[in-house]
Amino acid sequence: MIIAYAKSDVGKVREMNQDAYYISDSSSEVKLYLLADGMGGYKGGEIASNLAIKCTKNYIENNFKETPKDRESLIQLIASSMEYANMVVYEKSRENKEYEGMGTTLDVCLIYNNKVYIGHVGDSRVYRLRKEFFRKLTTDHSYVQQLVKDGSITKEEAYNHPKKNMLTKALGCTAYVEPDTLVKGFLKDDIILMSSDGLTNMLKDEEIYNRYMDGIVAHRCHAGSDRQYKDGKRYQTRVTSPACGEAEFTLQHSGRSQLHTRFRFSGG
Repeated sequence: MIIAYAKSDVGKVREMNQDAYYISDSSSEVKLYLLADGMGGYKGGEIASNLAIKCTKNYIENNFKETPKDRESLIQLIASSMEYANMVVYEKSRENKEYEGMGTTLDVCLIYNNKVYIGHVGDSRVYRLRKEFFRKLTTDHSYVQQLVKDGSITKEEAYNHPKKNMLTKALGCTAYVEPDTLVKGFLKDDIILMSSDGLTNMLKDEEIYNRYMDGIVAHRCHAGSDRQYKDGKRYQTRVTSPACGEAEFTLQHSGRSQLHTRFRFSGG
């Protein structure tokens, strides 16, 4: 049994929410979880993220039954769905001058036979918490991530870098995009956290981990409340946790309204 929750809040500054997500029904044969963080213009980001979610969802659900269930076929299904969504968003951006340059991040998690098949474009992230081990499964497609990879800056410097939100790859900005794809184990009591950059702009990985392990994510929504009203440009995002003794917690961020979705395998 998989229990999944998601929450997105427009925040206190933006007039519209550029995040989008999809969580499959618990009884659905296709265990699919999607997250997108749009960008570009007044309405472009919202259109891009919602269109990406819709196209990816429909592609996977329409082709899942006929797809062989081996590793490579499922990876290809995810990659093809994201390439299709990219094409649709890109063509939409060419229809109207207001949509020029719009795009979105996109993360896809498909659960099948105790494995999570992941597709990734942009700087939203997928994490896995297994017992006391918290690991980032995706690699940001960002300028600062490339600097870290090249050894030009440290991870600590990347966190505070002025260009940390500059993407090197996004869905819908070019006619073709090649998503990252990977497969990881998904066992009983594992937790997958999918997050757009609002969470990771405010909290480092070890801080997110500590909030889980120290029991702050428990019965109250006060985690991060010390940051809640420091300035009018901060936004509020609430993360609702599964009904497994953990309740919910609140995190703050700045920059854009963001989305976090979290799901776990509880056995059964």
